[in-house]
Amino acid sequence: MTDMTDPKHRLAPKRTKPVDQNSQIVSKLRAFYSSVEEEPLPDVFLDLLEQLDSIEKARKA
Repeated sequence: MTDMTDPKHRLAPKRTKPVDQNSQIVSKLRAFYSSVEEEPLPDVFLDLLEQLDSIEKARKA
């Protein structure tokens, strides 16, 4: 008779719910988007935005 305490003979625990790959992808994409969203804007980009704002204000005046 085999020894059931031997790790070789133990059965792997059954998963109650299969791993949903789509939810893992969604979680990773959300985490990536959040990290990118928190990055500061480069100064060059901010300068361009200020230039656009000043052009729009000049046109309205």
